[in-house]
Amino acid sequence: MTNPVALDNVVHQDLRVAFRYGAEFGDAANQILIFPTEFEAVQREFPILFREAEGEGMQAVALTGFDLNENLFFDGARWTSRYVPALQQRGPFSIGIPGDGGDPEEGPTVHVDLDDPRVGMEVGELLFLPQGGASRYLEHVSRVLGRIHAGIGAAAPVYGLFQELGLLEANVIEVTLHDARRYRIDGFQMLSRERLDALDGAGLARLHQANVLGLAYLAAGSLGNISALIERKNAGPAQ
Repeated sequence: MTNPVALDNVVHQDLRVAFRYGAEFGDAANQILIFPTEFEAVQREFPILFREAEGEGMQAVALTGFDLNENLFFDGARWTSRYVPALQQRGPFSIGIPGDGGDPEEGPTVHVDLDDPRVGMEVGELLFLPQGGASRYLEHVSRVLGRIHAGIGAAAPVYGLFQELGLLEANVIEVTLHDARRYRIDGFQMLSRERLDALDGAGLARLHQANVLGLAYLAAGSLGNISALIERKNAGPAQ
């Protein structure tokens, strides 16, 4: 159960968040949902794959492990990668969208889950300054939530264009480790560099006009991280 409420600098003046990562917060998953607004940061660390989610349409994920509930970039307490996907960075916070029962004239608002174990009055980072302004931590959270909000809006048209231009193809990742264990990961699609390079001028123009040509190259280039992921798996626990 969750209990998200809109943050208020008077009501929540003394509220603190003892931010931490953990398997109970979804950090031990072997695939993490990501958005186009973070492709540039994600592709430096993780392979970007695409999947069809029932009722959700096409989604992009960062592949972080090969076994179920295995994140090779998480050591049980912290991420060891240089970038942490936005959904995991946001912690107990979420976005309140106009029309969800609030004033439709207002823009998106920051909500906090009061039932989250990281939220309380005793320890952690204050969300508001004594004068009522947002703390640096809350400012960071707001930026992360803004990236998620913009990414949710961008995802469907970006991935739809990738599909329309035939850039996504079903593929299988087959891995053999040093100890002879084998993994076969299927059910995903990848953005094909070969198909991207073979696009005609009209196709490239559509990507450019939609401002997503760079995103396509980022997604295709991220697949080089599969070999680094295999190295992490061979090395053992999160490095």
